[in-house]
Amino acid sequence: MQLSKYFILFTLSLFLTNCGDTNSSKKSNLSIKINEQSLMLGDTLQLSINNPKNLDVASVSYDLSGKPIESNAVLINTTVGNKTITATVKVGDKTETLTKSVVVYNNVIPTIYTFEIVNTYPHDITSYTQGLEFHNGNLYESTGQKGESKLRKVNFETGEVLKNIDLEDQYFGEGLTVLNDKIYQLTWQAKRGFVYDVNTFEKLSSFNYGTSKEGWGICNDGKTLYKSDGTEKIYLLNPENLTEQSHIEVYTQKGKIPSLNELEWIDGKIFANIYQRNGVAIINPKTGGVEGVINFESLRKLVKQHPELDVLNGIAYNPERETIFVTGKNWDKLFEVKIEAQ
Repeated sequence: MQLSKYFILFTLSLFLTNCGDTNSSKKSNLSIKINEQSLMLGDTLQLSINNPKNLDVASVSYDLSGKPIESNAVLINTTVGNKTITATVKVGDKTETLTKSVVVYNNVIPTIYTFEIVNTYPHDITSYTQGLEFHNGNLYESTGQKGESKLRKVNFETGEVLKNIDLEDQYFGEGLTVLNDKIYQLTWQAKRGFVYDVNTFEKLSSFNYGTSKEGWGICNDGKTLYKSDGTEKIYLLNPENLTEQSHIEVYTQKGKIPSLNELEWIDGKIFANIYQRNGVAIINPKTGGVEGVINFESLRKLVKQHPELDVLNGIAYNPERETIFVTGKNWDKLFEVKIEAQ
């Protein structure tokens, strides 16, 4: 099936970020000079110091977002996105610190994937799906809307709800993931998440967000939690204390991909729903680079059309079947699919 030209253009669209000096010295007029304003992973970053007054520069050291680099560093051990180059310059008996902002883009064109529907199953049409994940053969789902948000364990083949709890009315449920027999569930703008026992649904604790703006999607790689907040950023959380340890930014070779929503970890990659686009980006978690795109827009035409029908959201990998399950907000169907590179 053909992918939407609109979606492809969106995914590969260019979001320009100005690159310029942010802290050059007013006294010395020293500043950082780079060879290129647009950089990609694998490029050589050639750095030097603009020295219009020909001052006696004794030494210069550089770092890229806090990590030491050489003046001719190859960009292989870094992530994509906004970076800050810092130069520590010794002039005589004084030391000056200079900074410059750059953007590093991914160095591959995303692979376009098509999909085949393997099976179709019933899905609760009243569920405003926000999170979807398999654990021990059962499907776990988190739904949104204040006063309607739920956490559920579902028989995916029949749609039967095996276990259900309702969130308090002030919370708008978002993504979920299961790790070490615990369910981690996000809420949207309350900046709070919840931890439950996966077997009993007993609420074990709650946690507050750090610098992330909101709660959107969450997944895990067996050790670390990955959380989206509706921007191009994905935050890495320690599952023991739920602190945000770092983040990656998601970029193609052209620009950033914002509105990252529901997340799923599949074979070492992060699959991320892109809000309002009915598509999924396949992300390298080590770099933040987008390596593939899937357009599921055609699925929306296969579900019951009604006033509350909303966009695709919800992606879950079934490791036993090696298939992907997708649904949407207030969809009456759950689709089991296989993807293939076009």
